[in-house]
Amino acid sequence: MTKTLLISISVVNHVLAGHSLTQTLNECWQKHAILSGQQRGAIQDCSYGVLRFYGQLTEILAILLSKKPQDKKIYCLLLTGLYQLLYSKTPAYTIINQTVSAAHKLTQNNRLHGLVNAVLRNFLRQKTSLLAQVETKDIGRFSHPQWWINKLRSQYPQHYRSILNTGNKRPPMTVRVNQRKISVAGYQHLLSEHDMESQRIWHSALLLKKPVNVAALPGFSEGMVSVQDAGAQLAAPLLDAHQGMRVLDACAAPGGKSTHLMELADISLTVMDHDNDRLAQIEQNFERLGMRASNIICGNAADPGSWWDGKEFDRILADVPCSASGVVCRHPDIKWLRRESDLEKFVVQQQAILHALWQTLARNGKLLYVTCSVFMEENKWLIKQFLQHQNDARIETVSGPDLLDGQLLPDSLHDGFFYTLLHKL
Repeated sequence: MTKTLLISISVVNHVLAGHSLTQTLNECWQKHAILSGQQRGAIQDCSYGVLRFYGQLTEILAILLSKKPQDKKIYCLLLTGLYQLLYSKTPAYTIINQTVSAAHKLTQNNRLHGLVNAVLRNFLRQKTSLLAQVETKDIGRFSHPQWWINKLRSQYPQHYRSILNTGNKRPPMTVRVNQRKISVAGYQHLLSEHDMESQRIWHSALLLKKPVNVAALPGFSEGMVSVQDAGAQLAAPLLDAHQGMRVLDACAAPGGKSTHLMELADISLTVMDHDNDRLAQIEQNFERLGMRASNIICGNAADPGSWWDGKEFDRILADVPCSASGVVCRHPDIKWLRRESDLEKFVVQQQAILHALWQTLARNGKLLYVTCSVFMEENKWLIKQFLQHQNDARIETVSGPDLLDGQLLPDSLHDGFFYTLLHKL
């Protein structure tokens, strides 16, 4: 247990130094290849949990500590110990013993060993009053950066609390049924036969009551089903692509929306991404589902001159790079790595991609602009600015479950997305 705790601390420390949690964990699995599935699960739970509730945990430590320890790993150890005391079912005395034992492995400084022990025991004694005190501050209550909270409060005065609270929950696991191979009802029955309960959300989306390992999904290797958030599953139907159309999926990796498009219609699909490794991931998804794209391009969506053959597309899916503020339940590190100034950079990139792709769209064609963000700068306000500069563009009304003026706010069933369908006159 001490080993998994030490690895968890190392992961959290690395992320707080500015690195992606997903990438850090992948590197961790490569470095510690002999870890059991149970050990990996414990490390993942700790690292995700600490980052999910980092705001609350740091506010508690600010009260309990007269001075923040200079040793960053000891500070991460305190965060991890607090997280376990608050959110794990392990007995408190076991958590404290293991945390102090980990402190002995991290440093020879007896004063720091005593500090770890004292802080955790002090927390237990004052738990109720400490939690009440922390709740009076936005960061402690919502576990998001203050600028993020302020922005959502301003842009969604009626919904900001639920958006923030959803961001701190464990993400749902949703699958997309490939109806070329099996009906939704048929696959739901197959899940039942494997003791997996599910709930139909919309279209081909089934929410699993309990998340499972992907390999355990019946028919997964045969291409009957893909793992994809229910919110993301709205993209392909909204694009309204029909048989024989020439379609571009720009910024396509990891390929969930690309494969969904091909499940819905026999189209000539070009998939593009700027990263060859990510393109390889798309090809693996196509292979598993028994599909082939017409064209696979490694290129920059904002620079069509470097990859476009001059033949216009009937439909374009532009799932642009964004702040990912709608998917923080899956990626809690985003909350603490993202800066408010990053939004301006994303907007510049998004506008560049949108204007560039618009030139490759045929007359009477449609482009679906997509982000997994809830910030209006990247969504509603950006589209308004685009329309002011592009007089041959009109918004085509899209209707879908839970869509609020194109915005899908995150909740317990799905992540947050923004959709605007633009029609080229």
